[in-house]
Amino acid sequence: MATTPFLKMHGLGNDFVVLDARTAALDLTPERRRVIADRRLGVGCDQLIVLEPPTEREADVFMRIYNPDGGEAGACGNATRCVASVVMDERKTDHVTVQTIAGLLDSQKTGMGSNGLPVISVDMGPARLDWREIPVREACDTNHMPVGIGPLQDPVGTNMGNPHATFFVDDAAAIPLAELGPKLEHDRFFPERANIGVAQLLGDDKLRLRVWERGAGITLACGSGACAAVVAASRRGLVPRRADVILEGGTLTIEWLRDDHVLMTGGIAVAFKGELDRSLLT
Repeated sequence: MATTPFLKMHGLGNDFVVLDARTAALDLTPERRRVIADRRLGVGCDQLIVLEPPTEREADVFMRIYNPDGGEAGACGNATRCVASVVMDERKTDHVTVQTIAGLLDSQKTGMGSNGLPVISVDMGPARLDWREIPVREACDTNHMPVGIGPLQDPVGTNMGNPHATFFVDDAAAIPLAELGPKLEHDRFFPERANIGVAQLLGDDKLRLRVWERGAGITLACGSGACAAVVAASRRGLVPRRADVILEGGTLTIEWLRDDHVLMTGGIAVAFKGELDRSLLT
């Protein structure tokens, strides 16, 4: 029976099914995306990643990102590191450029992790801070946005290729994120919905972060959310422009550079290789 190969990868537990459509296109309808991402009916993942030929001369690969609800996402930092690692291995290089619908992401191998797999740094592009760029429904100071529910109030808005609202709390673990996250994601204040982060200050340069991801729910790690959290905390004067972000699946180092680009560094892992039955694609 005809099959399609895939890689199961993760960045700090944020897991992906990676399909290669660079030589032959795949007919991935929203329903097929949902089935593949389903942890009972398909392989299961936080995001489905499809590699496609780049359309920009500077890029080495185009990365398309689908959420488990079948919708397309603009950015995923952990997936970018995974894809960059795959292409680096193919090309025997320590530097590649990953193209997404949100822009070009320069990626660099910076070392090896304790798991024997590479540590990758990705330039996630500039942090966009204007209310129209996030976007939100009305003009406001995005350092103190007028939206919230219960214990989550007064968030900072950031666009890291996708919209984020970061709420600062005393105890991130105590927040009922599974209950409040979807309500805030779909709040009318966010016309394109939003990723909802709850961040706790642990020290001068350290944050604890949990994220409800738009279209995916709670994940073990969210790379763009970690970027947004450090930008938000730096804007509030809580941390310097470089800080460690502790997520459920591990730690990312984030630096908000002086040119407003955000650099994310962390490890990746390959869980397994498999064959996807073509019945899931027909």
